[in-house]
Amino acid sequence: MTAREPDIQAGTTPAGTGAPPPPSLEVHGLAYAYPDGHQALFGVDLTIPKGERVALLGPNGAGKTTLVLHLNGILTAGAGSVTVSGLPVAEQHLAEIRRRVGIVFQDPDDQLFMPTVREDVAFGPAAAGMRGAELDERVRDALEQVGMAAYADRPPHHLSFGQRRRVAVATVLAGRPEILVLDEPSSNLDPASRRELADILRDLDVTVLMVTHDLPYALELCPRAVVLSEGVVVADGGTQDLLCDETLMRAHRLELPFGFDPKTAPPRP
Repeated sequence: MTAREPDIQAGTTPAGTGAPPPPSLEVHGLAYAYPDGHQALFGVDLTIPKGERVALLGPNGAGKTTLVLHLNGILTAGAGSVTVSGLPVAEQHLAEIRRRVGIVFQDPDDQLFMPTVREDVAFGPAAAGMRGAELDERVRDALEQVGMAAYADRPPHHLSFGQRRRVAVATVLAGRPEILVLDEPSSNLDPASRRELADILRDLDVTVLMVTHDLPYALELCPRAVVLSEGVVVADGGTQDLLCDETLMRAHRLELPFGFDPKTAPPRP
């Protein structure tokens, strides 16, 4: 028998070249019931590779928020598992998990509470022990990523709503997360602010999970979408394909704006 080169299958790495990075997020069989007995999740499976942008869609009450709260250990699984970049979401790992998973809430005022923008962005890294020039650089980098460096010394409440949302994103980016979770990022934004935020999010070198009812925004920013309905993943695929599936959309109470045709609005890279 003669020797031959070993088969190299998709997703594997030849010996000596280093193992491929684990997915940013792996959820397996996740189930959860609240103390009042309401079952919110029924065996959710979801894998998001590093660097991917994914929209999480679904009607109100689908379980989207419950799923998100499991990603950094605010809720813990009744059954199943959640792993972030190979690290199980468990009590002993919570500090690191919460650094890796940054959540931007729908209302930026839930995250902005310091006298100045600079102090808000510095708060997380400073709480983790960062000081001096390293902290200043971290704050500057985060504000530059969202185009708000010129506003570092302004009180957050003097900013427009769109500017406050960008600062809220910066407060999370200052922690150098691997996963950025955005809850309804386009809500209450005027068209210019909506476009500016989309440009910022598109350029970030992080994994993005965007929870949204804004289906055109999901199509613009996220090549992939996952539909959660009644605590179960009912669809997972290309965002444009899912939005064009009228039967799927109708069955899970997902409605496109009047006159918007996803067939003629391809997602941007």
